[in-house]
Amino acid sequence: MDFLHLNFVDILDIILLTVLLYYIYKLVKGTAAVNIFIGIVIFYLFWQLTRVIEMEMLSGILGEFVKVGFIAMIVVFQQEIRKFLLMVGSAQFTGKGALLTSWRLLKPGDIKIETDIESIVKACERMGKRKTGALLVIKRRNRLDFVKTTGDAMDIEVNIPIIESIFYPNSTLHDGATIIEENKITATRAILPVSNTREIPLRYGLRHRAALGITEKTDAIALVVSEETGKTSYIKDGEFVFYENFEQLAEKLKEDLS
Repeated sequence: MDFLHLNFVDILDIILLTVLLYYIYKLVKGTAAVNIFIGIVIFYLFWQLTRVIEMEMLSGILGEFVKVGFIAMIVVFQQEIRKFLLMVGSAQFTGKGALLTSWRLLKPGDIKIETDIESIVKACERMGKRKTGALLVIKRRNRLDFVKTTGDAMDIEVNIPIIESIFYPNSTLHDGATIIEENKITATRAILPVSNTREIPLRYGLRHRAALGITEKTDAIALVVSEETGKTSYIKDGEFVFYENFEQLAEKLKEDLS
């Protein structure tokens, strides 16, 4: 029972581990990986319990699984690990996108949402009524330079007529994705990485796969207007986010971009 004799370093170690586990949980929360993460934590705690109460045989067997568990975790959580490293690598230490602010370690204060969410949602609604296909990618914290360079550079303030004109069927800009950063359209005709998931229904086309791909590799948000149904899909963290109406869609966007 030597673990009961704690010093300052031990307490700091426990606090840092708790914080790390908390933010890992936040990273995988809402995804299929969250149940795997919880299972791994329970397995590890049970292994530590068998060691404390000196159950040598059981702790030895569980210990062998733990030795190879690190490699298994890399395979299982490869998308989450990539997203975590992208978040750390692209985060700043000051300003709106500050690392500590984005991890909620510091109070962000009265951060205003600069993106014109109402115009984006209204444009999607109007394009949906005409069944005009569209793919919008909205930047959050991760930089999108690697996809912006595949398209045409822009510097246009977000508004309804501009978005509709970009995706007008006869427009030369309607193919590919439009990138939105803050309240600026910074690229059109951008080529996105396509998701390889087999779980996406067959009724979804290349636009939806591209939206899934970019949200799997970054923390960006994607909006897809279907040419077939006119419905607008909201995609985040490589998954479809369901909403009841466009008012609720706007609220979800405000929450995720704040």
